[in-house]
Amino acid sequence: MSVLRHLTRTNGLLAKVTREISKRSYADMSFTFSSPGNAYYQNANVKQVDVPSLSGSFGILPEHVPSLAVLKPGVVTVFEEDGAVKKYFVSGGNITINDDSSVQVLAEEAHPVDRLDAQAIRDGLAKSQQELNSATTDIQKAEAQISFECYEALSKALE
Repeated sequence: MSVLRHLTRTNGLLAKVTREISKRSYADMSFTFSSPGNAYYQNANVKQVDVPSLSGSFGILPEHVPSLAVLKPGVVTVFEEDGAVKKYFVSGGNITINDDSSVQVLAEEAHPVDRLDAQAIRDGLAKSQQELNSATTDIQKAEAQISFECYEALSKALE
């Protein structure tokens, strides 16, 4: 193959790659959010996602540094392209932020905050507090602590 022909083929490939890259906007953030029973978002463009993680709550915007994190019980807040804000309570799970501005949140359980039953949460919080106070074994204490923390996070989600 001649050098000229090789350069022409290479330049054609380079031009094609350049066109593809310029089509892609890093201002976009592809968001996928699901739990075992529901898929809330599937490669949807969103403006921002706020998540509760074991290392602290944080916001995710396009071009966020690639990261992996573990969700703790709390509220995932999604700021959609049209300005709508949706909130979901998650019990736990994981977050993956990729270098192409795509984000995946995989929750163990997730429920829209507007569907939570405030009275059931108050009752559960009171019951879990009693169980925590009356626990005698390490296992009972650990189980009661987990239950209490989850109900406490649910209660905060309603505020």
